[in-house]
Amino acid sequence: MYGYMDGYFMYLQAEKNASLHTILNYQHDLFDGLSFLARLLNKEDHAVHPGELTVPLFRSYLAFLREQQKSTATISRRLSAWRSFYRYLCREGVVEDNPLQRINAPKPGQNLPGVLTQEEMKKLVEFPDRRTVLGCRDRAILETLYGTGIRVSELVGIDIGDIDLRRSTVRVTVKGNRERIVPLGQYAAEALSIYIRRARPVLMGKTKGIVRALFLNNKGVRLTDRGVRWLVNRYARLGKTGMQASPHTFRHSYATHILDNGADLRAVQELLGHARLSTTQIYTHLSRERIKRVYERTHPRA
Repeated sequence: MYGYMDGYFMYLQAEKNASLHTILNYQHDLFDGLSFLARLLNKEDHAVHPGELTVPLFRSYLAFLREQQKSTATISRRLSAWRSFYRYLCREGVVEDNPLQRINAPKPGQNLPGVLTQEEMKKLVEFPDRRTVLGCRDRAILETLYGTGIRVSELVGIDIGDIDLRRSTVRVTVKGNRERIVPLGQYAAEALSIYIRRARPVLMGKTKGIVRALFLNNKGVRLTDRGVRWLVNRYARLGKTGMQASPHTFRHSYATHILDNGADLRAVQELLGHARLSTTQIYTHLSRERIKRVYERTHPRA
């Protein structure tokens, strides 16, 4: 078996132009499986021939991975590695059949996004100290994320001309260079107004030329996705929310909270900028899960 695997790894490198990282991952997945399958055959790893590995043996391997509580993603990746290896073996004439073609990958579970409670979110967005320039900016960022539910890429792409404080709206550019108008909300509009008046001119003074970006870093240039992710996680730690928050946590919390308070699903779809209603429906599942947890925690006979 080792000789066939060496040939496969050379094939990945020479013909598929796979990266070293990819090849190392395939090596790990194949050797892990081979070790288990060889034990089932009562053979040494190197003595196993590819033709000896059958569908029932591979099903036993997948069952073993599930018993080890490996994630669905890990199981699917290992199955994919073996399937690819056997495609190579079929091409080389080593085997006539690919047993992995008759084994379906496990369906990924639907991971419900993490959300903060309304009380936790209030504590988090109010944590930055608005007496400082960066604290003023950060408060505006957190209030905008929670007050609009926009993506971090949309947030950092906002220009100063996209803000309409009189109407309390912001124009954001979404995927495919489409634009949509999003309501800001009272607290986000107030935080932005203070930031634009007090803090942004100070940050803008650190660079030369015209700066169109709304949110600036401490060098006076447009804040990046990475910068926003860093500051969100920082305030989550300082605020002791109990979880690692990200900009997407704000988006999930925004959608869940307005649904919890009676918003229509199609309205939430428009607010989030989802092209399909099915994408928005995950938040209804999330709301139901939270309701169920509350019921189980509070009802005396739950």
